[in-house]
Amino acid sequence: MSGTANPRAAAARVIFQVTEERRYLDAALDEVTGATAQVDRPLVQELAYGTLRWYQQLDGIAHLFLARPLKARDRDVHALILVGLYQLRHLRVPAHAAVDQTVEATAALGKSWAKGLVNACLRASLREANRVAAAVSASDEMRFSHPAWLIARLRADYPRDWQRILEAGNARPPMALRVNLGRLSREDYLALLERQGALAHAHAASDAALVLDKPLPVDRLPGFSEGLVSVQDVAAQIAAALLDAQNGERVLDACAAPGGKAAHILERAPEVELLALDIDPGRLARTRAGLDRLGLAARLLAADASKPTEWWDGRLFDRALVDAPCSATGVIRRHPDIKVRRRPDDLPKLTETQAGILEAVWPCLRPGGKLLYVTCSVLGEENEQQMRGFLRRHADAMPEPAGCAGARIGRQILPGEDEMDGFYYACLLKR
Repeated sequence: MSGTANPRAAAARVIFQVTEERRYLDAALDEVTGATAQVDRPLVQELAYGTLRWYQQLDGIAHLFLARPLKARDRDVHALILVGLYQLRHLRVPAHAAVDQTVEATAALGKSWAKGLVNACLRASLREANRVAAAVSASDEMRFSHPAWLIARLRADYPRDWQRILEAGNARPPMALRVNLGRLSREDYLALLERQGALAHAHAASDAALVLDKPLPVDRLPGFSEGLVSVQDVAAQIAAALLDAQNGERVLDACAAPGGKAAHILERAPEVELLALDIDPGRLARTRAGLDRLGLAARLLAADASKPTEWWDGRLFDRALVDAPCSATGVIRRHPDIKVRRRPDDLPKLTETQAGILEAVWPCLRPGGKLLYVTCSVLGEENEQQMRGFLRRHADAMPEPAGCAGARIGRQILPGEDEMDGFYYACLLKR
């Protein structure tokens, strides 16, 4: 692939794949950096993540200085301009170096003809700073760097908190850990970190949670390969406690990959009989690798949770976790590509899929059993509205308080709230 030897060109290639081909950021980054020098990979990651984090803002600025949109075959040049603008606006790179090195990256893309265009656009953004500032302040899409459709949804759902949610989506997320309490205490693991010179603090939302003061590469986490600890956001760790599976019970994890919640269930109750499903065999393989690293056992099956004839043997479950496919609008700070890959017309299909899984799993749960519905979304139609619709259809379903306030069903955690990602939880008891 052209351009991978130059870190700015490599980042532009990643952004092109995400914005034009709707690839996942992590997948595009893995492919591109595979041909990039090891020393340049952190820079490529910073440029790719940062440019996508501020994409709507940077794209709006670029259009101020482009006489006409670039042709489809030259959208990698457009991506390179955004990489240059990201350096100028959000990194401590001297302006002359950011401009010069970004201009030189056109050759690595095989687009030397664009040197003048890239140079002119970047220098104009510096020269006409007042024009840029006025454009950013006049547009919510540019100011908050989120797509207009999502801003509108958040304003409707959260009239008091929408700006805070958008600002949290642009923040760099903390790195949280889940200590394997079956192997050692949280305090003992804190001591291991301190001996390595890493600082962290315990989080009250989960008895296994630690939040690092500064992120660490996974291979520098003490005992990671031995299964002492896993990387998992604190909000995601709440699931296992709410499900409250007990040893000897039969448990279904209907949408298990990549497996963090399944592993946490087993760490808390290693003698549950756990069936972990996922529709994607590749992602299910990651679940198996994670369980193997932790020394945990479960039955894994590649199957569609909405089609029980593919996976259910007729024996009822005591507990069911439905960590449903969703818009992922609560984890944008970790996955900024969501801002450009997600479309408003995705929502009807997602809510239909969520309802289909709930309808399929509910008959597999015994009377007196518990279903925990989870999303990493902040949109009401995927969360409380989805639950209200389910309760209208099922007289034998009763919501269990799970940190809910007043008449609300379930608990909505907003992005950035107490260092956590945006998650929704609702517990349903079967009468």
